[in-house]
Amino acid sequence: MYKKIILENGLRIILVPKEDSFSTTVLVLVSAGSDYEVKEINGVSHFLEHLCFKGTKNRPTSLAISSELDHLGAVSNAFTGNEYTGYYAKALPQHSEKLLEIISDLYLNPIFDSKEIEKERGVIIEEINMYEDLPMQKVQELFAELLYKDQPAGRFIAGTKDIIKNIRREEILNYRGQHYLAETTTVVVSGKINENEIVDLIKNNFENIGRGGKEIKVPTKDIQEKPEILLIEKTLDQTHLVLGVRAYDIFDKRRFALELLSDVLGGGMSSRLFQKLREELGVCYYVHSSANNFIDHGYLAISSGVDNNRVEEVARVILEELNKLKNEAVGEKELQTAKNHLVGNLFLGLEGSDDLASFYGGQEILKEEILTPEEIAKNIQAVSDKDIIEVAKDIFQNNKLNLALIGPAQSQEKIEKILTF
Repeated sequence: MYKKIILENGLRIILVPKEDSFSTTVLVLVSAGSDYEVKEINGVSHFLEHLCFKGTKNRPTSLAISSELDHLGAVSNAFTGNEYTGYYAKALPQHSEKLLEIISDLYLNPIFDSKEIEKERGVIIEEINMYEDLPMQKVQELFAELLYKDQPAGRFIAGTKDIIKNIRREEILNYRGQHYLAETTTVVVSGKINENEIVDLIKNNFENIGRGGKEIKVPTKDIQEKPEILLIEKTLDQTHLVLGVRAYDIFDKRRFALELLSDVLGGGMSSRLFQKLREELGVCYYVHSSANNFIDHGYLAISSGVDNNRVEEVARVILEELNKLKNEAVGEKELQTAKNHLVGNLFLGLEGSDDLASFYGGQEILKEEILTPEEIAKNIQAVSDKDIIEVAKDIFQNNKLNLALIGPAQSQEKIEKILTF
């Protein structure tokens, strides 16, 4: 069972003990991601994440940081999303104290050396270039852009190359000063831990963290009138697409029914779309469905890479399957299979201390409340076939329907005629 502690300065602590774990993970999360950025500095959250590894007051070079972590046999990294950024390290339990000290140093004491900032511009630009050459990834960004247009939720987390080339050190520091505060920070320690010692260590390591009011992100507008398409032409051996609909935020109780609906569609190898598109029609190698929930918006997305000459056929098949869910109840066996698949993957995905930290910390940083795996499983098992039909009827509507594609030229006019419920 996890334990939540809120310090007097507002810093949140989540402890997730697992006595039989071979490791301990320290994860620091902050409510700062691309959804909190203004357009002029889009990508600053991600840039800041990179720079925290380029040197601190106690470890003045990136080599000093990486060498010390390697000496501990640790695994470490960081990540930036729409709504939060995370820094973590995982190692054998005897190194817990040192892990916490290193991660807190990265988080609290980066030096932002001007020469390192200039070098890191090039690194991030190459990261952006890398994603441009990964159409499976790029089409996901295009889908978000299609949904949210010129809003933070519709912009690329890494920013644009032009912005990264020109963003100034002062802008990075100002952004950090607004967001990296006790009130916006959650420290998670999971795995094999001594709870009393860890709390004292966190208090000591984070005693000088900045204070201030939490920045509220601009609300995401979720408005659409008709089906929309975004088609990017690129010479590829297959067309990558995301077909999806606007759905629910992370607080909506219907998200459990949405998760099951998504699993029935494309959650596993026995799912409807996998069987139809890959096994029966042979038009793709991968197809999957995902329910994506954020603080104030969400969507269901079906992703696939398909034969360039059969895009229209694939779109028709997907839409047929979506319509079936509006009009026909999911059978008892199929529904229970989806429930078992979701619950099984939930628990199997929590075997590592880093998985536990992400599971509990992610909920806390977004919602400031946590459901245990058992509670989530109970909510999943409680979903009925009627719940799924209600969700399907609510989300599978023309004013919520979107399709993003990247690949060789397609007839947008023909696809527009198909794209309707």
